Amino acid sequence: MTKELTLQDMYVEHLKDMYSAENQITKALPKIIKTVTSSELKRALEKHLKETEDQIARIEQVFQSLDASPRGKKCAGMEGLLEEGKEAMAEEYASPDLLDSSLIGGCQKVEHYEICGYKDLIHMAELLGDNKAVDLLTRSLQEEEAADQKLAALGENMITSESVHAGQAM
Repeated sequence: MTKELTLQDMYVEHLKDMYSAENQITKALPKIIKTVTSSELKRALEKHLKETEDQIARIEQVFQSLDASPRGKKCAGMEGLLEEGKEAMAEEYASPDLLDSSLIGGCQKVEHYEICGYKDLIHMAELLGDNKAVDLLTRSLQEEEAADQKLAALGENMITSESVHAGQAM
């Protein structure tokens, strides 16, 4: 007979999942930063890499308060999203803008995954009465939402009429 999971158990498992996701992102972002061509996009991703490192530190603070280890779980969802990004980086695009646009879309998928994860964690922390964790996780959520908005704005301006017609016979 398996042990029934409590809210606390589920919370710790979801925290481990997010910890794994954020760590996977810190390994993938430098490769993406090297690949993109837009200097503004590079700067935005470099800034978000630093934020991601801060988010990992916040999750570690939550684990310290729980007297638990963040290790022991691999986030399969993030692994899949990042694999899609690797595939996109390996493609040949008709213009640099199309490459950057494709990578923006992939990065936004990652942001949306993280936003959902942080909202879920915040809800559980609220139910468990862990106000310090709520504050820490809310800061991370706000950074993820801001990164998504920045990527959306960059993406809207990325594809020009030249990139739409790049590689097409006129």
